[in-house]
Amino acid sequence: MKDFHSILYKDATYNGNEEEPDFFGDLNLDQIVNNITAGKKEYNLKSFFYRPLSNLENIKYRQQIMQELENNELYKKIDSFAKKMRRVRQFLNLVQELSYKYNQQGWLLEAVDLYCQAVNELTAGLKSTKLKSLGFLSFKEYLLDYVDTDYFNNLQREMEEIKEELADIKYCLNIYGGKVRVQEYQGEKDYRPEIEQTFARFKENGAKDYKNNLRTSTGMNHVEAKIIERVAKLYPDIFSRLDNYYNTHSDFLDQTISVFDREVQFYLAYLENISSLKKAGLSFCYPILSTDDKNESCQQMFDLALAQKYSKKQKTVISNDFYLEDRERIIVVTGPNQGGKTTFARSFGQLHYLANLGCPIPAKKAKLFLFEGIFTHFEREENIKDLHGKLESDLLRIRKIINQITDRSLVILNEIFTSTTARDAVFLGKKVLKKIIKKDSIAICVTFLDELTSMSPKVVSMVAQVESDDPTNRTYKLIREKANGVAYAVSIAEKYRLTYDCLKERIS
Repeated sequence: MKDFHSILYKDATYNGNEEEPDFFGDLNLDQIVNNITAGKKEYNLKSFFYRPLSNLENIKYRQQIMQELENNELYKKIDSFAKKMRRVRQFLNLVQELSYKYNQQGWLLEAVDLYCQAVNELTAGLKSTKLKSLGFLSFKEYLLDYVDTDYFNNLQREMEEIKEELADIKYCLNIYGGKVRVQEYQGEKDYRPEIEQTFARFKENGAKDYKNNLRTSTGMNHVEAKIIERVAKLYPDIFSRLDNYYNTHSDFLDQTISVFDREVQFYLAYLENISSLKKAGLSFCYPILSTDDKNESCQQMFDLALAQKYSKKQKTVISNDFYLEDRERIIVVTGPNQGGKTTFARSFGQLHYLANLGCPIPAKKAKLFLFEGIFTHFEREENIKDLHGKLESDLLRIRKIINQITDRSLVILNEIFTSTTARDAVFLGKKVLKKIIKKDSIAICVTFLDELTSMSPKVVSMVAQVESDDPTNRTYKLIREKANGVAYAVSIAEKYRLTYDCLKERIS
């Protein structure tokens, strides 16, 4: 058989980290992943989102698969397979829950039947599709070999033969008082048509169907179980064959196909989640990634977590552009409070992280550097159990980041050193950015300190905009320009309630 490892990893399988990365909450990636995986808990998909890829070939492997699944016909074929496999697992769970032997064996036959249908249909579907991605091409070859194995053919043939023989069984029930006698059928009259006719007048047209889907109630009661036990004695050969089949094939699921069924949900879940956003007019793209070129550019980047939230309220999310060229490494963002600065920083982090997962990213077009580690510093509420002051805690957290980052790291700082004086904040802020520059990391820093925007040729200034005729209205757009100082003054006055209206209110 052709060797196939994984539809998620080109070279080998990886189950993913079980723990959420520390920076997920800062970038609202936890919200994004929760939205994507909602309704698919049985697959435990979150672990796949907890580990970005550092190998460009693995990322391209995923990108090709994602792009291929954007073909609606292929998506439907994979989705149909997944739904059948989910049903197969429901049947197998039912086998474990039921109490009576022949009831369990019957549901195993149904599980095998549906499994064979799912595998055969997917094999035919992939064979009839013009595939380009290495992942699907490799899996198709694996399936073609698998359905040609003696094991699969015997599994299917024996299941069909046993079901056919069971369907041909006829027996007679004599019910008298509280006794039921089971005996061979010897041409006795079938009273079913007469019984159905007698009770037909009690049946209303369009009556509601009260049958439930795969509840445990689909099992036998003790009377039915005893009847089948006696039928088995009448037909020992077929029931012996059923016993052997159950014992031989109780673990019939192919491990590679089961892994594929779980892993492919990573793609289906993500594409399903962003489909409504794309219909609403938001753009997604597959970025160009580089391991050595740190020139970055992006058009119409937006916060995916915010877009998911807004889509439920039919609100529009604002997109922004950015670029870094030549020696530029750090974007310093200034502007008024509530102007979209932190959202921009989160979008920046989300963009890079999702790109490293091999997913289409929330932007129209992008060229990004392939990072190997992401580090964030967002403001934390003071912990009364912490013996350190807020400034000391901030310094300790930032020192830990500085000690870990390399030239392959991405750093996102949001409102650092807000607990000290502006003068000290400028001094400390410059020290931190100089350390990041020395490490040659790519970074974004949201701050109220305009002085940080012009400290080095490697630093770029971006400013959150307000409406020209009404500065109190934010546009949530950020553009590359020199920090204007006005936004700084306004934001500080608002923060410390020193605006004219605030002072007037306090005096009165």
